[in-house]
Amino acid sequence: MRILVAPDKFKGVLSAREVAENIAAGLREVLRDAKIDIVPLADGGEGTAEVICDARGGSWVKCNAHDALGRDIEARYALIGNLAVIEMSEAAGLLRLLGQKYDVDLASTFGVGEMILDARARGATEIVVGLGGSATNDGGFGMARALGYEFFQVTDAVSELKKLTRIQRPKNLTLPKIVAAADVRNPLLGENGATRVFGPQKGIQPDKIDIFEFALTQLADVVAREFGFDYRNEPGTGAAGGLGFGLMSFCGATMRSGFEIVAEAVGLESKMHDVDLVITGEGSLDRQTLAGKTPAGVAKLARKLGKRVYAMVGRAEEDRQVREIFDRVYELGGNKSQAAELLRESARELGEDLKKTFNAQRPTFNVE
Repeated sequence: MRILVAPDKFKGVLSAREVAENIAAGLREVLRDAKIDIVPLADGGEGTAEVICDARGGSWVKCNAHDALGRDIEARYALIGNLAVIEMSEAAGLLRLLGQKYDVDLASTFGVGEMILDARARGATEIVVGLGGSATNDGGFGMARALGYEFFQVTDAVSELKKLTRIQRPKNLTLPKIVAAADVRNPLLGENGATRVFGPQKGIQPDKIDIFEFALTQLADVVAREFGFDYRNEPGTGAAGGLGFGLMSFCGATMRSGFEIVAEAVGLESKMHDVDLVITGEGSLDRQTLAGKTPAGVAKLARKLGKRVYAMVGRAEEDRQVREIFDRVYELGGNKSQAAELLRESARELGEDLKKTFNAQRPTFNVE
């Protein structure tokens, strides 16, 4: 029996590799003769650079940048030949601000622009920017300022974008090819946009939602008027507080599914061809899973190749449409600190189920 274990991380608890290794360990306790391969995955959020770097044999580089609050930090990103893989959260992510109070109105993606410039200086001809885990809601305004764009009638506050009258491009700005890797398909504005869906998670109070929405609307209006294109309704432009929109508008970026980028980088389809079944997972299985998260991507590819596919998750919503894309969902429950052991336990349970299925399918012979 050949098994492919291809999960994402359990956010804030276990990396994708740790999840995969624990699942494999549990399986081996029961299925001693099984051949088990692990392929850690990501979908554009945190962990994307690590997964691609490990799979492609890249290296890590560090650069000086600023976090979402404007403090000096040392950020890192992966460099694989002429390809740089940046995670916006490395500079402008919530993880940088754990336990600290901050004003999302002043939270900036400036550091992301600094990382892009550093990658260009190191000779990168293509940059993948993973969108996920952001502390910002600035539509890429801060990043654009780092690249040299000038915004008139605007201070550092995102809400001041409502006063924006004009944007001036920097002279002679040349950038590598940039791909924005998103794990959601939300547009910049509206009921499913950056502010209304993700803003409250970053501390935007209900009475401030309309202010931020108007500010990003003004940004999109001025970009359309000044530059002659309008990406506000493109899927994924609302990712990372609208950074997807900013990358397309100010860097000429292409928007792609983060899962597809990672799957290509690790050769997931070729690794899946000769296995009997696939196991995936992540911390939470819910409606957002269907919008481009790793488990849904793995399930879709497994179905295409005619493979059984199972999910191991920390928690799962009772949503038929989400659950039915898998042959079975194993929900860990319990305390997050016990995630590793709970994964091994679920893997042992799956292993026992597979043994019963395998034995039931074996031919029997009557000997007289």
